Amino acid sequence: MNLSAYLPILFFILAGAGFGIAFLSIGKLLGPNRPDQAKNAPYECGFDAFENARMKFDVRYYLVAILFIIFDLETAFLFPWGAALRDIGWPGFFAMMFFLFELILGFAYIWKRGGLDWV
Repeated sequence: MNLSAYLPILFFILAGAGFGIAFLSIGKLLGPNRPDQAKNAPYECGFDAFENARMKFDVRYYLVAILFIIFDLETAFLFPWGAALRDIGWPGFFAMMFFLFELILGFAYIWKRGGLDWV
């Protein structure tokens, strides 16, 4: 096995790490460093902290986040399907239509049950 074929990959890894370290070092050395009380204070979305950081969040917030991830990942299957549609033919088309039908049914069920209402 000839390891010289991997030399360009090693070069790109070292060059990327070198550029990253160089730019971070230059920014740290030459960048302004003027901390004051307002910059060092903890904040929540631009406001002063008003409660304990360990307060409980409503579970509906996490439910909406998980549902977004699920539906986002399921729609990501549309891109490779669209690229390979000519190769997979009609069986692939009908399989994706069934998948999208299930996706729409799940979305309608969650919407009807109020899973997307987190206010």
